[in-house]
Amino acid sequence: MTYTTEQLIRILEEELKAAWKGERLLLASSQLGDPVVEKALGTEKLSKVYAYRDFRSQIHQYQLEHRVSGLVWRSCRFNGRFIHFPEIHNQLVAIPRDKETLIASKPEILAFWREHTDQLPLWQMSPTRPILVHQANQQIEAAEWVEIEAGQAELYLGLCWGDPNECHYGWAYPDSRCEQIIASASEPSLLKV
Repeated sequence: MTYTTEQLIRILEEELKAAWKGERLLLASSQLGDPVVEKALGTEKLSKVYAYRDFRSQIHQYQLEHRVSGLVWRSCRFNGRFIHFPEIHNQLVAIPRDKETLIASKPEILAFWREHTDQLPLWQMSPTRPILVHQANQQIEAAEWVEIEAGQAELYLGLCWGDPNECHYGWAYPDSRCEQIIASASEPSLLKV
């Protein structure tokens, strides 16, 4: 029997708890890597981090070998309305078919976005500046998949390309990336979403 996504998440949560309780330690300090970080954090704390990291890497390998999705379904609420959509769990990795699911969710997320942003000014996140609707639409069309997040008065649309496991890291640019457009009645508060 293959573990499910939910079971892998529970296993990782339990392993993380055990690591922080000191029940899991990486005993070979030569595997810890950076002596400066080791000195700052201490060998014991660092070995907990590395023990969990190694365990999580094994889970990622298991996911890929057994084709266990790294996607979870989450909700976003804005102006009293909800949308449910897939996203990669922060402790798992996307498998190839997960990207297909993310791409397939784009129309529904965009419908929610457009419903709530029809009368709101749009802002590009980096650098923060106002953008016109047609400029935003060009960027939206170019994105492979989209992500959505809400603040109290702001709606954030992530425009993503490339590898879902790397798109949020600056080092992956230009092959993979995720840029944001913000819909807000006034200049955005620039929450890091």
